[in-house]
Amino acid sequence: MAGLTLGVIRRELALTWRRRTVTLGSLMFFVIASSLFPLAVGPDPKLLQAIAPGVLWVTALLAAMLSAGHLFAQDFASGTLEQMLLSPWPLPGIVFGKIVAHWLTGGLAQVLLAPVVALQYELGWRATLPLMGSLLLGTPLLSLIGSMGAALTLGVRGGGVTLALVILPLYVPVLIFGVSASDPGTSAAWSKANFSLLGAALCAAGLLCPWASAVALRIALE
Repeated sequence: MAGLTLGVIRRELALTWRRRTVTLGSLMFFVIASSLFPLAVGPDPKLLQAIAPGVLWVTALLAAMLSAGHLFAQDFASGTLEQMLLSPWPLPGIVFGKIVAHWLTGGLAQVLLAPVVALQYELGWRATLPLMGSLLLGTPLLSLIGSMGAALTLGVRGGGVTLALVILPLYVPVLIFGVSASDPGTSAAWSKANFSLLGAALCAAGLLCPWASAVALRIALE
């Protein structure tokens, strides 16, 4: 199972490099959208520091939603997805590999870009590190949940709008936990509690979402 997942990850990373326009577009959206808020609200340091976690989390969520629709679309259009379903390999393992590759090229890149964006909000390292930690736990959750939405809306006309309607309600708890964990104005105990909730949600989603996405893919291709 581990070898299968690693093979899928390598394949997906190679394909993403060839079709890097989508990935770069979502990352550019994350950087540009989060950079516009300091220009709009003004140079007040206290205000910028207060809104920074919410802004970065909302832009990360929207960027994940923009790229989630492409998770299975290319394989569906080329017929590769049908071959994956017919292969003797377990489909949840293949799906999990695709999710991990999606996070490595999107969510992890957002985590690494967060300190650069945080400079515009005059966040120090003490405030930036919890923000990066919350994104490190939360962005894989966004990819896992997005995989279910992408599988459910595969081949549906107007799938982008339907995808947003499906996954946005599921993204809201992740957004709340992530912002609460990284908010510099909250107590340490409240921040730790929200980090624990993010970790628990990630463990549950890591076990359930690949299986749910695999079932949705089989239904979509019937």
